[in-house]
Amino acid sequence: MEVKTSLLDNMIGVGDMVLLEPLSEESFIENLKKRFDHNEIYTYIGSVVISMNPYKSLSIYSAEKVEEYRNRNFYELSPHIYALADEAYRSLRHQDKDQCILITGESGAGKTEASKFVMSYVAAVCGKGQEVNKVKEQLLQSNPVLEAFGNAKTVRNDNSSRFGKYMDIEFDFKGDPLGGVISNYLLEKSRVVKQPRGERNFHIFYQLLSGASDDMLKKLKLDRDFSKYNYLSLDSATVNGLDDAASFRTVRNAMQIVGFMEDEVQSILELIAAVLKLGNIEFKPESRVNGFDESRVKDKNDLKEMCELLGIEQSVLERAFSFRTVEAKMEKVSTTLNVAQAYYARDALAKNLYSRLFTWLVNRINESIKAQTKTRKKVMGVLDIYGFEIFEDNSFEQFIINYCNEKLQQIFIELTLREEQEEYIREGIEWTNIEYFNNAIICDLIENNKNGILAMLDEECLRPGTVTDETFLDKLNTVCAEHQHFESRLSKNSKFLTDHSLPHNCFRIQHYAGKVLYRVEGFVDKNNDLLYRDLSQAMYKANHNLIKLLFPEGNPAKVNLKRPPTAGFQFRASVGTLMKNLLTKNPNYIRCIKPNDKKAAHIFTDSLVCHQVRYLGLMENVRVRRAGYAFRQAYEPCLERYKMLCKQTWPHWKGPAREGVEVLLSDLQVPAEEFAYGRSKIFIRNPRTLFFLEEKRRQCLEDLAALIQKIYRGWKCRTHFLLLKKSQVVVAAWYRRFAQQKKYQKIRCSALVVQSFIRGWKARKLLRELKHKKRCEEAVTTISAYWHGTQARWELRRLKKEAWNKHAVSVIWAAWLGTKVRREYRKFFRANAGKKIYDFTIQRIIQKYYLGLKKTMPSMSPIDKSWSTCPYGFLDGTHQELRRIFHLWRCKKYRSQFTEEKKATYEEKLAASELFKDKKALYPSSVSQPFKGDYVEITKNPKYQKLNSLVEDKVLLADVVSKINRANGKGTPRIFLLTKKCLVLADQKTGQVKASVPLPDLSSVFVSTQNDGFFALKLREGATSAAKGDYLLSSDRLIEIITKLYCTGAASAERNQIKIDISDEFLVQFKQDKVCVKFIQGTPKNSNSVSCKRKNNRLLEVSVPSP
Repeated sequence: MEVKTSLLDNMIGVGDMVLLEPLSEESFIENLKKRFDHNEIYTYIGSVVISMNPYKSLSIYSAEKVEEYRNRNFYELSPHIYALADEAYRSLRHQDKDQCILITGESGAGKTEASKFVMSYVAAVCGKGQEVNKVKEQLLQSNPVLEAFGNAKTVRNDNSSRFGKYMDIEFDFKGDPLGGVISNYLLEKSRVVKQPRGERNFHIFYQLLSGASDDMLKKLKLDRDFSKYNYLSLDSATVNGLDDAASFRTVRNAMQIVGFMEDEVQSILELIAAVLKLGNIEFKPESRVNGFDESRVKDKNDLKEMCELLGIEQSVLERAFSFRTVEAKMEKVSTTLNVAQAYYARDALAKNLYSRLFTWLVNRINESIKAQTKTRKKVMGVLDIYGFEIFEDNSFEQFIINYCNEKLQQIFIELTLREEQEEYIREGIEWTNIEYFNNAIICDLIENNKNGILAMLDEECLRPGTVTDETFLDKLNTVCAEHQHFESRLSKNSKFLTDHSLPHNCFRIQHYAGKVLYRVEGFVDKNNDLLYRDLSQAMYKANHNLIKLLFPEGNPAKVNLKRPPTAGFQFRASVGTLMKNLLTKNPNYIRCIKPNDKKAAHIFTDSLVCHQVRYLGLMENVRVRRAGYAFRQAYEPCLERYKMLCKQTWPHWKGPAREGVEVLLSDLQVPAEEFAYGRSKIFIRNPRTLFFLEEKRRQCLEDLAALIQKIYRGWKCRTHFLLLKKSQVVVAAWYRRFAQQKKYQKIRCSALVVQSFIRGWKARKLLRELKHKKRCEEAVTTISAYWHGTQARWELRRLKKEAWNKHAVSVIWAAWLGTKVRREYRKFFRANAGKKIYDFTIQRIIQKYYLGLKKTMPSMSPIDKSWSTCPYGFLDGTHQELRRIFHLWRCKKYRSQFTEEKKATYEEKLAASELFKDKKALYPSSVSQPFKGDYVEITKNPKYQKLNSLVEDKVLLADVVSKINRANGKGTPRIFLLTKKCLVLADQKTGQVKASVPLPDLSSVFVSTQNDGFFALKLREGATSAAKGDYLLSSDRLIEIITKLYCTGAASAERNQIKIDISDEFLVQFKQDKVCVKFIQGTPKNSNSVSCKRKNNRLLEVSVPSP
């Protein structure tokens, strides 16, 4: 059996306020608090959803939740905004009914977020496809754009909508979105020029300054510092949790997705920058000859930058701030504006500029998201508008907003009663009229065309003569004094009543949500909403395409002398259009409530919630729903839920569902007056009856659960027993098999043992027989061998005897022949034997000498001077010559291993030895140091790339040297570069070339004999590079530098060889003067380092530490 959940399952508090028992304001708020404490932020009043702002993120908006509420009955699951969105979407798609979702509540209650959740749910459940996804994305991305330009931080809400928004989302017959149309109502444009304490201007100003790049701000002539703009409040410039820079990137991306072109975005940002610049324009008074004051711009820099942004001539706009032209029929009158009027004109221009930009923005979005097809479309409207507002200081804006809420309350009551009545008639239930408070009298007080407050305000604005807020209040006191919902100080006094809480310049209206005190100050100006024609014409003259569109009345060719409609008249017409639109659709309501004023989670302020419950009319809504039958449900789900309460309907009812419900209720003996049968639903009058059914169901479910547990436990035990029995049979079978296998293995093992013993006995018997036969054969062979051996020895002795006899004869004969030969040879040997013996002996001695020399040969190192001593005196010359030849040979071998670079290095080392050995005290320490050449890595170091490119030839040496200043003897670091043609001195930090000396211009180099690094470059007289004189330099690598200079000069045949003079005293030419450089041994005080000091104009003394 499929288990279905319900609104009544696992309920915290009461999910539907219609079922609340007992019903009172205290129990209503207590139920909201109980659910809020358990993160249940949604509660129903019939089909109305109450939404509490949790001020924290909840995990109830995931994709899984969307699927959970998709295509489910409204009361099937716990209360959720997705349930209402799904009900509206399914009614639109399946029943072809246009829908509207009305979201109301005060600022900070979560209306904007609720509208986002509704739109995201509809986007998630409707169809897929490339074009459909594009439309959905455009509809969703229109929200960030409108929030940036129409929302602001207030004391009650960090993202408060300061305009009313109604969006019609259009669908095709399949339920896929085609596009949308957005309508906006009453943007709070006064916020542009002034914000209450603790609040901000619209988000876009802060997002632009925080998120735009430096280049963009430079183009817009803006600075990132908020404090430089008068229109931006500083006490709340930054808001915790709001990242204005990230929001700006989001808005730019959303505008791109919606379809804004890049030049359009740039034009919009230029207008935003112009509004900021406009707020910085200040005026000063200037007296004229006729005695009237005239305003003048103080600092024209901001005016100039604003005119450059909008392409307006500065003089035209400056005149528009100082003069006003009034046209009447054929006459034109020009009057000067004082400072106060100039500031009014400036602020009026800023407000109009921003509000018209916002209206253009909405129209531009509508162009992008409108449906492209002209076929009939289904429509779902989402209304996100201000809630009822009661502040300490209520003005024209609150009056207009509360008027709109009065109209919404009126339509809410009418549509709710109509829906109830239609359902009763549809189900065949008798309808009884319900008494309720009809707020039409309040709406008539405000909107009546003759005696309404708005009509009198328009009449007062159009009346010639002096018009003030006080005259408007006097008129209200005259016309509305007898109205039961209107109060003022004068009307109270006329009735001999005194109310000190009612000031003189205020009036009070008894709204459906309570009494609201309005201050009349500013009513006339805000209703007029005038912009001087001079400013409109100045704006129209701008070389900015968007500005021309925003101020069409400034066109001189289309001058209209008719007074523009007032703000109240426009808003009343817009509200009238909205009400007509809503009446054509099936309404769905979301009532938003904020639990506290601290914008903090887990805090529930009873008084604040009670106040909102009252002015939202929620208690009256519950009473309307409960006036007839509190609960209704279709027969099928009702029977499915409660069928276990009756034996006749449990577990399955085979007849019609209505008959099953009738049997069920009669079996439970529910009184007949507590319910009524409709055509498709059962109607229950009192919530107590429903709770009685729920309690019986709970008890029955407990009994059924116990029965199910009993049956399950029995089944589980039987299953376990059968499993044990089956296991025992299997174990027994396996054991018998195992026992037989063990017995068979034992018998088989015994047979194998017997077989092995028999085979062993047979093998041993055969082995004995074979061994006996083998011994017999070996004995015969041995005897035979001994006999053959005896015979062989006998024959050997006989043969030896014969051979001995023959050998004796041969020996005697050989001895005789030898004696005979020796006698003949003795005569010849005595004459030549001495010389031959001598030659042989000498040959043997030399051979022995060479072999001994081979064993004592020294290593192949050229610096190894070891050599063995000569063992024979007559070979001394040969011994030394061989030593010389061997040394030359191993040197040749060693040299053959050198590369060309290494050869050059050794040649330089050899040249250094010839130049400085035993002449310069610094030389010995340089022998072990290799000549690297490039010590500053000039080819790799990016710092010297430019210097390297200036040198044409290959750099032979690059090092940092110190150039000695003749004035004070101090050194300045220079980069010393040596090539085949010249030497270069450059600045170490910048790489700039300071001097370049061709090598032919260098005649000699002077160095001292001491242990120092000073050397002087002597230039030839008359050379071009000798104009500045000689160079006195110092370097730790003096030996290498002078050696390379010497070798480079010696390698060139075109120039004379450079002379190297080593002396402790030499002359150096500095421009026109010759200076003597003298080297002395240092004293113990300064013996640690070389120092150079100037003694007089002709002497530099270099102190060298003692060795």
